[in-house]
Amino acid sequence: MTVSRSPRIRVLLVDDQEFVRMGAALVLDSADDIEVVGEAASGEEAIRRSRELKPDVVLMDVRMPGMGGIEATRIITAAHAATRVLVLTTFDIDEYAFGGLEAGASAFLLKSSPPARLREAVRTVHSGEAVVEPRITRQLIDHYAASGAPHVHARFAAHADPLDQLSPRERDVFACITAGLSNSEIGEALHLSTATVKTHVNRIFAKLHLRDRVHAVILGYELRGRRAP
Repeated sequence: MTVSRSPRIRVLLVDDQEFVRMGAALVLDSADDIEVVGEAASGEEAIRRSRELKPDVVLMDVRMPGMGGIEATRIITAAHAATRVLVLTTFDIDEYAFGGLEAGASAFLLKSSPPARLREAVRTVHSGEAVVEPRITRQLIDHYAASGAPHVHARFAAHADPLDQLSPRERDVFACITAGLSNSEIGEALHLSTATVKTHVNRIFAKLHLRDRVHAVILGYELRGRRAP
């Protein structure tokens, strides 16, 4: 009897330092469910390789000569909706990490993270189920909220409330997402099956043009800021 295997997660490594790419490749290729399909040493090359390879996840360094990782992230996420970008950063918080999030990155991971965390980060970003490095993301979101909000996306400018596009149940699910709950936790809170929750989450993302849970959380903070007196 032949046992079918799920397709491996296809990863593109982007860093201007060859030894960094080599180390990441060794870590990721050691996992049965992850495959490094290509490498790039610059933002320009990352864009070209993303177009050629159509990776599931791009592991992106933000500080590179020429086009940096932020602009490359912006172009890649705009051109390839199914590709997720995981930004590697040296510090917990800096303008590069914050800019990467605004450019469409799905999560952040410290370069000092252990190998097991890197592999799990790729899986997490690919699944869209949760946020990697909660401590970093929490700080980023808090910084976003404290920066004066309301940075509500331009596409919602004409709406009195973009959440009006959601059904009552979808609004409940959205509130749970912005509270940081996983699909299983949302199911328990709202007495729904995990499959039903996933359907609601996908519809919410489609209606609000959100890439993933990170950006749903950010939108929730933006909307709170806009509603604040």
